[in-house]
Amino acid sequence: MFITVINALNEGFLQTLKLFAVTLVGALPLGLVISFGSMCRFGPLRWLTRTLVWIVRGTPLMLQLIVIFYVPGFILPQNPWAVTDGRFWAAAVAFILNYACYFSEIFRGGVQGVPVGQQEAGQVLGMTRSQIFFKVTLLQMIKRIVPPMSNEIITLVKDTAIARMIAWQELIYAGYAFLKGSHGLAGLYWPLLFTGLYYLLFNGLLTLLFGWMEKKMSYFRS
Repeated sequence: MFITVINALNEGFLQTLKLFAVTLVGALPLGLVISFGSMCRFGPLRWLTRTLVWIVRGTPLMLQLIVIFYVPGFILPQNPWAVTDGRFWAAAVAFILNYACYFSEIFRGGVQGVPVGQQEAGQVLGMTRSQIFFKVTLLQMIKRIVPPMSNEIITLVKDTAIARMIAWQELIYAGYAFLKGSHGLAGLYWPLLFTGLYYLLFNGLLTLLFGWMEKKMSYFRS
C-alpha cells in the first residue's frame, strides 16, 4: 500500500513540476515585455498594459483558470482544449498570464529603482541605450528583484494545486484521490497530508537557491 501511494504521489509531483517549469519559462520573459509596456511613453499602450495587469492581479487565479478552460468551449465551434494534455495547457496559459502580470510589476519596480544618475553616466561614457540597459540597468535590477521574485516563485509552487479545479492530476489531486478510492484504496487521509512534505522539501531547495543567488549578487551595492 505504501509503495502504491508513493508512486502515485511521485507521479503527481512530476506533473506539478511540469506546470511550475512551463509557467516560469513563459511568465518570466512575458512579464518583462509587459513591464516595458507599462513603462512605455506611448499612452494608449501604457494604459492598455496597466489595465490588463490590474484585471489579472485583481481577480482570483482560480476564476481565471475556470474561464480560460471552460469559456472557449461555449463561444467557439470547437473547444481548443479538447486535445491531448488539453487540461495541462489550459492551466499553463492561465498560470503564465497570471504570473507574468505579477512579475511585470516586480520588473518595473526593479528598473525604476536603478538610480537615473547611473544611466546618465552611461550616456556620458558614450554607451548606447541597449548597452546601458544590459550592462547597467539589467544587472542592478536583477539584484533588487531577487527577494520579491523568490517569494512569487515559491507561491507559484503552492498555487499549482489550483489546477485540480479543472481535474488536472497534480500532487494534491493525487493525494486526495486516496480519500475517494484511488487504486482500490479509500478513506486514506495520510497521503493527502504527506503531500505537504513534497512542497516543504521543494520550497526548501528553492529557498536555498535564492539565498545563494542573493549572496552572489551582493557586490551590487547601492
